[in-house]
Amino acid sequence: MTAPLVITPGEPAGIGPDLLIQLCQQLTLPHVVIANHGLLKERAQQLGLPLRLHTWHSGAQGPTQCGELLVHDIPLAHPATPGTLDRTNAPYVLEGLNRAIDGCLAGTFSGLVTGPVHKGIINEAGVAFSGHTEHLQLRCGVERVVMMLATAQLRVALATTHLPLKDVPAALTPTRLRQVIDILLHDLQHTFGIAAPRVLVAGLNPHAGEDGHLGREEIEVITPLLRDIDPSGNTLIGPLPADTLFTPKYLAHADAVLAMYHDQGLPVLKYQGFGEAVNITLGLPIVRTSVDHGTALDLAGSGSADTGSLRCAIAQAESMANSRASLQDT
Repeated sequence: MTAPLVITPGEPAGIGPDLLIQLCQQLTLPHVVIANHGLLKERAQQLGLPLRLHTWHSGAQGPTQCGELLVHDIPLAHPATPGTLDRTNAPYVLEGLNRAIDGCLAGTFSGLVTGPVHKGIINEAGVAFSGHTEHLQLRCGVERVVMMLATAQLRVALATTHLPLKDVPAALTPTRLRQVIDILLHDLQHTFGIAAPRVLVAGLNPHAGEDGHLGREEIEVITPLLRDIDPSGNTLIGPLPADTLFTPKYLAHADAVLAMYHDQGLPVLKYQGFGEAVNITLGLPIVRTSVDHGTALDLAGSGSADTGSLRCAIAQAESMANSRASLQDT
């Protein structure tokens, strides 16, 4: 990997800064952190952990030992108190995120790893913000992105994300499903290096509609589209009942699962690997991964935050960036 990753800790009052400080005690992080120097130093003191900061500039080398971070310093409006949200610091969160995205688009960084943000406090600051994924989509100028969560054993992509359940059937149009499937297959091939991916596709209804007796979305939308994209049925397997899809019989021969809605796929994945799962945004011109948890304001500054998901998110971003680079070279 020729360029470093860039890491944004997210909400300054949350556990994002803690996770970075704790993780750099355990392993060397040769990547760039976009954050406020004073925030990191103060939080390290609160955690009782040693921390040496290096100022990042173009061409700067990353740390070579534990307990150090390479930081692109940006200003914080007010000192952050662990666990206490401050709307005046919302611009700091967005500024760091935007600099990271722009650096990835420019090729300065090979990928982005994001810590948790607090959507509510950003909106209270007067900025319409529905989440990292949507912000990345707009900043990168792409029509559609796909949310996928992954562990070492399982990948689950979502056809719809944060929608009320009553709105899901209408959202599952042939156009949307085709876009999601095209992005999923493309990134499995060109970011994960899987030459001939196999995807298990869940039905929307119980028992995948049971021949139309429990719903007709499978008959009218999902099945015709799958057969149109993959007539052989070797790449897109389904639609399958979601209650039996997540079993070893099926998963042993699949590279990913496509769930129709958020709570169809993610409870299984998070039960299987919570704390070691990674949120991945597919369909972007850049690599982006994130932790699978929120800001955990009650844990900020306590030293009790679990670094597992951040460690996995960094490792996943490194792997994806290396895979993209090697595929571009061939």
